Amino acid sequence: MTLSKTLYRRFVAGLAVAAALTFTAQAGASEITVGTIGAASDAPLFIADANGYFAEQGIKVTFNRFDSAAKMIPSISSGEIDVGSGATSAGLYNAVERGINIKIVSDKARNTKDNSFENIMVRSDLYDSGKVKSLKDFKGLKVAISAKGNSEDALINYALTKNGLSIKDIDPIYLGFPNQIAAYANKGIDASLTVEPTVSKLLQLGFAKKLVTADEVFPGFQTAVIFYSPKFIKDPVTARKFMIALVKAIRFYDGALKGGHLAGPNADAVIKILVKYSFIKDPAVYRAIVSQTVDPDGEINLPSLQMAWQFFKDTGEIDGKVTVKDVIDLSYVHEAAKVLGPYIRTTH
Repeated sequence: MTLSKTLYRRFVAGLAVAAALTFTAQAGASEITVGTIGAASDAPLFIADANGYFAEQGIKVTFNRFDSAAKMIPSISSGEIDVGSGATSAGLYNAVERGINIKIVSDKARNTKDNSFENIMVRSDLYDSGKVKSLKDFKGLKVAISAKGNSEDALINYALTKNGLSIKDIDPIYLGFPNQIAAYANKGIDASLTVEPTVSKLLQLGFAKKLVTADEVFPGFQTAVIFYSPKFIKDPVTARKFMIALVKAIRFYDGALKGGHLAGPNADAVIKILVKYSFIKDPAVYRAIVSQTVDPDGEINLPSLQMAWQFFKDTGEIDGKVTVKDVIDLSYVHEAAKVLGPYIRTTH
């Protein structure tokens, strides 16, 4: 009887220790907030959460959705958002010039010949009637862009300049990608620069047609990057762990790609994750989309960022004192790639 009581006490004590350890582990998890736009290009962030890669690194993530990265910059600056994602913007350079230490730390989404997931689109009735056949016909059109003063503003201007116009010749309508669907439906816009999955949803609904891909305008156009906030940079251990989880997710995402679409071995898993986390809930849309490319080691396309920087400077939105190289720190992603080892692409 005495032995039984002793064993029982040891058992209860063991449970208490286990519970305490579990509580300590949970309490010790780093809680961070990540800004997204809820698009298909956020896939690596969503994968890292859904597949438990953040949890493996002792990180708990909360996602906050914004219309664009340009609108995230104040929240990143203040530390309300630890990690941001999306297009570069004039606001980024102006914040850094004010001494706010925001850094671009990784690739998030870029366009290539077979994986150009961002497109300049035209309302179907305008395209079908022949009224708008090319970018040369854009003068006076209402063109939706995700936010003023971001790299997509720059891409539209670059595309128009190649065709004898400029952004001054159109009527920019600044709308988040999901809102562009309703705007096309009620003929509130004539054209747009749009990313997946909204592109495929518009095609599915018949509201708009593709006119030209982002890659055709500027090869390898860097649509989106990952930002670290000044607050997050001050926690280098968690910042490094976050990047290991993200690069692992980027590589899992790459394993879902085949022929420009989500058709590789990991495709079903990635589509399921996008349905859960993104703003479009139809799996058929994700099977139809042209998927973005993300460098498996997180490298970025510097010429693309430089093109946008030049646009911001030329339009007076920045004074140019802060350069592209001043806002980039790839040390985190280089370290993560080293920790994870060389990536061997086997699905293309």
